[in-house]
Amino acid sequence: MSNETSNGIQLLRDPKSNQSTAFSTELREQKGLVGLLPPREETLQQQVNRCLLQLSQKPNDLEQYIYLAQLCDDNQTLFYAVLATDPARFLKIVYDPTVGEACLKFGHIYRKPNGLYVSIDQRGKVKDVLANWPVKDVRVICVSTGGRILGLGDLGTNGMGIPIGKLQLYTACAAVPPEILLPVLLDCGTDNQQLLDDPLYLGLKQKRPTTDDLDVFVQEFVDAVQELYPKCCIHFEDWKGADAIRLLARYVDKISCYNDDIQGTGSVTVAGLYNALKITKGTLKEQRVLFLGAGSAGIGIANMIVSAMKLEGLSVEEAQAQISMIDVNGLLTPETNGLSPEQKKYAHKQTPTKDLVEAVNAIKPTILIGVSTIKGTFTQQVIEAMAKLNDRPVIFALSNPTDHAECTAQEAYQYSKGKAIFAAGVQFDPVQLEGKTYEPSQANNFYIFPAVGLAIIATEAKRVPDEIFIEAARATADQLTSEQLEKGMLFPPQGDILNVSIKTAVKSAEKIFALGLARVPKPDTVDHLIGSMLYKPAYADGQ
Repeated sequence: MSNETSNGIQLLRDPKSNQSTAFSTELREQKGLVGLLPPREETLQQQVNRCLLQLSQKPNDLEQYIYLAQLCDDNQTLFYAVLATDPARFLKIVYDPTVGEACLKFGHIYRKPNGLYVSIDQRGKVKDVLANWPVKDVRVICVSTGGRILGLGDLGTNGMGIPIGKLQLYTACAAVPPEILLPVLLDCGTDNQQLLDDPLYLGLKQKRPTTDDLDVFVQEFVDAVQELYPKCCIHFEDWKGADAIRLLARYVDKISCYNDDIQGTGSVTVAGLYNALKITKGTLKEQRVLFLGAGSAGIGIANMIVSAMKLEGLSVEEAQAQISMIDVNGLLTPETNGLSPEQKKYAHKQTPTKDLVEAVNAIKPTILIGVSTIKGTFTQQVIEAMAKLNDRPVIFALSNPTDHAECTAQEAYQYSKGKAIFAAGVQFDPVQLEGKTYEPSQANNFYIFPAVGLAIIATEAKRVPDEIFIEAARATADQLTSEQLEKGMLFPPQGDILNVSIKTAVKSAEKIFALGLARVPKPDTVDHLIGSMLYKPAYADGQ
């Protein structure tokens, strides 16, 4: 085989350069591609049409996920062009809920690495491992230990599907150039015995380390990132709750980083609350909030609500006093054993109970938020109690995947007789009730983190405090029309996610400049700065 033909084969195997059947006749001759492709020259749109046809023939969402993963491995431009045809359809394929099933079976459907795997037995060599990545100007690293994947628990190295999917959403939702994004899995072992017994499991066959050993490993990783990629933001994703809270507190004021499960989840929830309060005509500082679940997601949302209440004039202590939590051990009180420092902030003097209905009747919340990962915990009695106390109860069932949701949209509207203002962590279909159609919303982080990520990249933000996420929440919330609010929608249509994200990114970048956290000069118009960053799925020759 000649070198010319060899180069042509290499070009077809490079997902960043491959145009497949869209290579022009001229390029085919120049690059040694003649004969390596069918003779007909196609446009990108014709290729997209073929992909959509092939996807329509897949029997289920997991098979579509596998097809799209292979497509991304073969032709990155075509992959993102396909996603752009129908974001609302494909976001739930490349990410939640399908990515959860993909992670459960990750070792069984594995094809290519698509990121970096850094294992704890490589301590002392982490910088060398990171340096193996071919791109030298990485701007965002999404990193997980696989310690708590969605509502599925410890999936170890199988959790790599999450960083891969999250970073694909940066590009699909906010047009962040994919070449500056790096998925990383820190393999610290797993406590999931089923995985340890699985002969096809690809991770370390050992139990997770002590907290001290983990922290030493993470510190080496953080130091290596700062040295190799000084403009990079570290996006922590799906760590075990205690690890997530501890490590965010350690690094958030020191480096460019954030935790999407904590700050992103908090931000999208606050965005939903801002619009819910437009319906109820209330203010956030007036609300009483009850959480079912007191893990990292609940703490993250509560902390973000406190930050938002502060902007409305409350002190931290006053805001915390309006937020209560109940978990498997009951209502958090000062007498509750084993509380973390973060949980203690929301443990108030009140009658202990493990009964959610009793807690609702005692606390009289205006807002009920579920982050329990336990299906059906918002029972008919719970929802009826909320509806009895409030003309328009705000009920957010945020656990995912779908079979972990605290209640369905149908249950929320039916049991409240249409009074509930509802959002979930997954997308439910519209609900018909007594001649009216209700449009349930999905409080999905993809409304927030891709836009914030784009703003961070554009401004080279030195740090990412809560103020940026609150600004992103407000910017997202403000993009709904009064007609959409009337239907019960709390978030913009998913099909318009790119335009929504760009507008949110502009506001987020303006806040970064206002806080003095940017490492680039402020331009005359931030819109132009954001616009200059955007990736468009198109071939280099315009096809």
